Amino acid sequence: MQGKVSRRTILHAGAAASLTALAARSFIGTAHAQQKVAKSTVQYQDAPKGGHQCSGCSNFVPPDGCKVVAGKISPHGWCTIWTPK
Repeated sequence: MQGKVSRRTILHAGAAASLTALAARSFIGTAHAQQKVAKSTVQYQDAPKGGHQCSGCSNFVPPDGCKVVAGKISPHGWCTIWTPK
């Protein structure tokens, strides 16, 4: 019987590996979500440019946030990563 692995051992190892992978994925997703760039990095300005403004950007989070840029964002602002909704 030496060298044989039981079904129970395999199932426990699989469950542990799955939980570890889920925990790591959750941690990485949270860490990634918290990283934002400075306004200066994306040349943020409080006024629209070329008819584009933050309220029309897919990254804008009402009332005054952004998924990518740190700090308060004006709905009428603009930056170089503006992307249409």
